[in-house]
Amino acid sequence: MNELIAILTDLHDDVDFTTETGLVENGILNSLDIVTLITEINDRFDVMIPAEEIMPENFDSAEALWALISRLDED
Repeated sequence: MNELIAILTDLHDDVDFTTETGLVENGILNSLDIVTLITEINDRFDVMIPAEEIMPENFDSAEALWALISRLDED
């Protein structure tokens, strides 16, 4: 999880990703940020995020994103 927080912080160092929710809903993460996240997650965690998993609720908080990574890593 710490590595994920570091990735997110690289995108927006002014956001506390350990507590912030509504990242997509509140416009903190935009579509370019999400593409960058998907690439970084693939590179660092060796997890491919399929298109059907690219939905706001999976990217709305660090916890939701970590749950997605964990779930995909089990497959």
